[in-house]
Amino acid sequence: MIKLFAIGKNKDKHLQALCNEYLKRITPFMKITEEEFRDEPDVHSEREGEARRIKEAEGTRVLSKIKPQDFVVLLDLHGKMVSSEEFARLREDWSSRPGDLVFVIAGSLGPSEDLVKRANYRWKISDLTLTHLMCRLIVLEQIYRSFMIENHRTYHK
Repeated sequence: MIKLFAIGKNKDKHLQALCNEYLKRITPFMKITEEEFRDEPDVHSEREGEARRIKEAEGTRVLSKIKPQDFVVLLDLHGKMVSSEEFARLREDWSSRPGDLVFVIAGSLGPSEDLVKRANYRWKISDLTLTHLMCRLIVLEQIYRSFMIENHRTYHK
C-alpha cells in the first residue's frame, strides 16, 4: 500500500481534482491513500525557536501514523534528485518491502529533525520552488508514471 501524508489542507479544488485523477489511475496497480495533517499557524516562524516548535508539532502528528516497518520517502530540499526511470526502479523496490510505502510532504517550514531521522529516503523533486499543493500533484503523477514504466505502457515517452 502507498500512503501520501501531507501537512496542510489542499484548498484548491482544481489541483485536488487533478490529484484525485492520479489517485484513481494508481489504484489498479496498488492501493493508495492520501492523508492531510493540520499545519501549525506560523505567525512568528521567523523566530528560530518558534520555527523549530512548529516543525516538531507537525512532524509529531505525521510520525504518529508511521509504523516501524513502513518505508518512508520524505520530500526534502536536501534530498536526492532522480530521473523518472530511476524513481520507477526505486518505487518498485520500495513497494516490495514489508510495510507500507509512505511519502511525506512536510509543512511550509520544512520537516522536523525527527522526521528527517525517520526517513528511509530523502527525495528532491526539483530545484524549482514549488507550492506544497503542486508538489503533491507531481508526486502522484510520478508514482503513476512509475507504474507505467514498470508495466511498459506508452504513457512514459
